Amino acid sequence: MSDQLKDLSARVAAGSMTRREFMSKAAALGVSAAVASTILAGDAKAATPVAGGSFKMGIQGGESTNSQDPATWASDVPLQGGFLWGEPLVELNSDGSLKGLVAESWEGSDDATVWSFKIRSGVKFSNGADVTADDVLKTMERHSNEDSESGALGIMQGIGSMRTVDDVFEVTLSVGNADLPYLLADYHLIIQPGGGFDDPAAAIGTGPYTLESDEPGVRMVFKRKDDYWGGSQDEVAHYDTVEVIVLNDATARTAALQSGQVDTINRVEPKIAALLDRAPNIDVLSTSGRGHYVFIAHVDTAPFDNLDLRLALKYALNRQEMVDKILQGYGSLGNDIPINAAYPLYDEAIPQREFNLEKAAEHYKKSGHDGSPIVLRTADGAFPGAVDAAALFQQSAQAAGIPLEIKREPNDGYWSEVWNAQPFCCSYWGGRPVQDQMYTTAYLSTADWNDTRWKREDFDAMLLEARAEIDEGKRKEIYSQMGRLLNEEGGVIVPMFNDFVDAMSTSVKGWEANPNGPQMYWKTAKYTWKA
Repeated sequence: MSDQLKDLSARVAAGSMTRREFMSKAAALGVSAAVASTILAGDAKAATPVAGGSFKMGIQGGESTNSQDPATWASDVPLQGGFLWGEPLVELNSDGSLKGLVAESWEGSDDATVWSFKIRSGVKFSNGADVTADDVLKTMERHSNEDSESGALGIMQGIGSMRTVDDVFEVTLSVGNADLPYLLADYHLIIQPGGGFDDPAAAIGTGPYTLESDEPGVRMVFKRKDDYWGGSQDEVAHYDTVEVIVLNDATARTAALQSGQVDTINRVEPKIAALLDRAPNIDVLSTSGRGHYVFIAHVDTAPFDNLDLRLALKYALNRQEMVDKILQGYGSLGNDIPINAAYPLYDEAIPQREFNLEKAAEHYKKSGHDGSPIVLRTADGAFPGAVDAAALFQQSAQAAGIPLEIKREPNDGYWSEVWNAQPFCCSYWGGRPVQDQMYTTAYLSTADWNDTRWKREDFDAMLLEARAEIDEGKRKEIYSQMGRLLNEEGGVIVPMFNDFVDAMSTSVKGWEANPNGPQMYWKTAKYTWKA
């Protein structure tokens, strides 16, 4: 009964149920009017933001090599901190819509080749300087520069020209793209003074907090700005201070939450999620979306440049076993493409690759591989359960006669020394709001984050064709062709799509699921408060 009342009360708070309806349903559950009114009053009080206090986050995904330069961000810790001190032009809401930040409004031409973003007036950087359209232009120019090695480089390469007209930043595309505003919500594209050319790691931005101290791989401390343009402390960014503590070890992270040393943690291991949720002072919060765990192989590096070897590995993977044993129900099957049903133009007709040891052995023999060890690199920090997932992969591959060898790497340095550097490793992707951005970021030939070295002119041409296609039916067909090509020939092996599983003290209020990423798309500290 308590769970039903909690759900009903939450619906009242969300505006989807009236107070009268709540009282009626509570009565049907045998709850007196006095008790029901008390529940509503308590929930209404809890739903009112409270300003002040400190918020401590225990986050996996931090390294001693982390930088405040947005171009380099590749894991959760720099993202958590970056969204406190900085903001892109727009951000993604939980319902998939866009909210203006540095950009007040935007509009595109009929053919979606020209986009204009009106820059919000009165916004200042944390150094006191006014934000101008020129700062936006220079930011975009820096991320267009291949020397920056920005993770947004693939996105920016679709832009033909950029300019400013008074307080408007204007983009002209080589090929029309109705999704451009979504692409510019990318977390690398934090607007910086002068574009960040002088000091990209200075942590000067328009966010609600300033960076007070930074110990890469250890912790970051932030203090709220009194003059945040986005609203008063009663409206947004309620905490006085926020501390992001790097806790890469899952056991240490969980213990810190249980003991009250931190208020929230990310990447709860599915195998302990149900047990942790039973604790009286902790809520485990699961969000399904576009995130996926992967094994990535460089298709331009032996032995992974052999298609039959890649197919052998794909058929040797028991996806259902991984979903059952690694995700413990917090996710779904993958199919060797980075797209699932969370994307509106997903093609459900693409056949699901089945676990088939006979086909795996057949393709392995056909590959002509010499039988030497095929090294898969992994680490605890690659994704929750990555080491166990690699072990399961090894077992099933060996059953097909494939000599898969596991090399466990240290967490520190994994994202700089292993991912996107070694030819076969474990990794994860948080997904992107639209297929164009996911493919552009990681599968376009010229993308800096093309971590499988997938470089195909026909794939690139289809991506550009899909961008320019206004008819959704035709666009879906193009994306289907791209998905099938990756599924059959790509270097990405996608065993599963993971739910984002976070945990939080019950004293924290205001949390809501955001399918775009964990921890409310890295905005927990911005939008929650303590009751």
